[in-house]
Amino acid sequence: MKNRNASSRPTHNVYVVEGEGDNAFWTKVGAAWQHADGEGLNLTLTALPLNGRLVIRPPKAQDEQTDGKTGR
Repeated sequence: MKNRNASSRPTHNVYVVEGEGDNAFWTKVGAAWQHADGEGLNLTLTALPLNGRLVIRPPKAQDEQTDGKTGR
């Protein structure tokens, strides 16, 4: 596994999702770095959700341009 450092960009964003479909509310709660072998992820959470489900998604181009501060 490749070590990540403070300057490496995450390969994925982590969200907690509450609700379903068009009524779902997505809150970014962390970041993830894919292992070099593609077999797993390291997660860093900035919040620990009590409800909802965790979803890990690659960042969209818009998120990368704004440093990931736009949410989903």
